[in-house]
Amino acid sequence: MLIPPPIGRHAALMYSRKSIMSGTHRNGTPAYQRIQTAIRKKIETAQLNPGDAVASERDLAKSHKVSLMTARHALAGLEREGLVERRRGAGTFVAAPKIHFNKLMSYTEHMSSRGLAPRSRVLMAKIIDDEQEVAARLGLPAASRLVKIVRLRLTGEEPFALETCYLPAADFSGLVDAPLGRNSLFAALQHEYGVELAYADEEIDATAADGHLAEMLTLPKGSAILRIRQVIYSTSGKATIYVVGYYRSERHTLFIRRFR
Repeated sequence: MLIPPPIGRHAALMYSRKSIMSGTHRNGTPAYQRIQTAIRKKIETAQLNPGDAVASERDLAKSHKVSLMTARHALAGLEREGLVERRRGAGTFVAAPKIHFNKLMSYTEHMSSRGLAPRSRVLMAKIIDDEQEVAARLGLPAASRLVKIVRLRLTGEEPFALETCYLPAADFSGLVDAPLGRNSLFAALQHEYGVELAYADEEIDATAADGHLAEMLTLPKGSAILRIRQVIYSTSGKATIYVVGYYRSERHTLFIRRFR
């Protein structure tokens, strides 16, 4: 019976180096995932903020003792997740967070779910009676009085969206004086009026920012933006809110699941 000779110290060291550079790790976690975890942690703890440069592939390979290919694979995965963006000739940077529309949630809920600090600036809150098309969308007579609330949505000082909400004034006139700059409209309806929202019918399209929208959203005039028109219904099936929202397209993602 032949017994293989023991691996010498030099051979074992060479094996260890080969294992490390190939992207494996003794605890079983792929090296590229360890790199991704380290970068995610820095983003989550604000050690890295949107716009900050991420270590280069070469620096990551050196600090984590992996191959250049493994470091490149780690950054490519983070880019697919939308956490970083790679700029040709400049490097890799932390991407600005995006809002994912895959559930009927208030702006406050959306932002909080992404770990962002929501803020709104109320530009208008009044009662009107000259929006016949809006009244029709809410199933109301043409001359019905409506509450109109226009808000600029921000995170920090950066504008994310411009939203206009319409509600029947006969039911919600008190919202004109509500502190909707810091509170959620959805929460106000639930807590102050006992109305719970259930679902929404939406129309989504792309449009170009006119002068007013470009100024509000700090974009060049003519920039592509996302327009979403919603009729939001309560749990009783009543049309409660009509919303027209304009969203910075590079900050929002629409998630759709289709069935056959």
